[in-house]
Amino acid sequence: MILVAGSANLDFVVRASHIPAPGETVLGHEFRTYPGGKGANQAVASARAGGATTHMLLALGDDAYALPLEASLLAAEVQLHTVRTPGVTTGTAFICVSDDAENAITVAPGANNALQPQHLPPLHGYSHLLMQLETPLDAVAAYASCARAQGVKVVLNAAPARPLEPALLKLIDVLIVNEGELASIANHIGSVAECLQRMVVPTVVVTLGAQGCCARVGGEFLLQPSFPVTPLDTTGAGDTFCGVLVASLSEGNHMPAALRRACAAAALACTQSGAQSSIPAREAVAAFLHTQPATSPEQDARLRDFCGLPPSESDSSET
Repeated sequence: MILVAGSANLDFVVRASHIPAPGETVLGHEFRTYPGGKGANQAVASARAGGATTHMLLALGDDAYALPLEASLLAAEVQLHTVRTPGVTTGTAFICVSDDAENAITVAPGANNALQPQHLPPLHGYSHLLMQLETPLDAVAAYASCARAQGVKVVLNAAPARPLEPALLKLIDVLIVNEGELASIANHIGSVAECLQRMVVPTVVVTLGAQGCCARVGGEFLLQPSFPVTPLDTTGAGDTFCGVLVASLSEGNHMPAALRRACAAAALACTQSGAQSSIPAREAVAAFLHTQPATSPEQDARLRDFCGLPPSESDSSET
């Protein structure tokens, strides 16, 4: 059983030919609202795409924006622990999605900032606590400390990028970041492999967009190339990855299998619009994986090179 503690936002999404540059006005050609927020997205992904029993601690305003967020989470069978903050607006995000599926996001946290250390529910029965950084850092640190003390695995998706104290990083069992977040936390400009070597967290997973992902588990590096799809909207793909990864780990799967499932789910999420609305069902992920061949030596070599890792022994023997 997984507890996700984090943000819930109503996403206001405009599709346009390209993402505006500073000072530029772009005419969009479609507007919709979608349930979103990193925490809520990851909770839906854990439950729907990962098939895990999932609870979520979240804060919502007493307004109409909260209604579609609750409805989406409940439809995914996520059990809610809701903090109500009257007079404060539910979190919102303003997203521009370009025709080539890239996005730019601005978040107004609203009620998400109301989550406090005392709001954490009892942790009995949970295997993993999954958090992000769209809620107050003091609450994130308090939840991590409580979970660590009770033997619950602590997973942090360090997004959006924020400075993190070493004391918090020492409480994390699995850290999930993208390339920019990794470089920021490692305080190093260099290859993915170099940055990973500087991290004190036992397990660090780096999402690499269209390249796939790389993980360092202790002193071992693991690679999972991406799966080829035609992207429509990348919003929520990273959150889908996080939720499915933790769901897979909670089932007792080893990291290589968990990375493969998470990458497959994230790839499928890119083929649909919206955040939670794009998250596939567990059965769809399984069917998709059934059609995908094993990673080839060429794919592995390209990803190792991208990450700054030396060639594997099999690569060396073939040259």
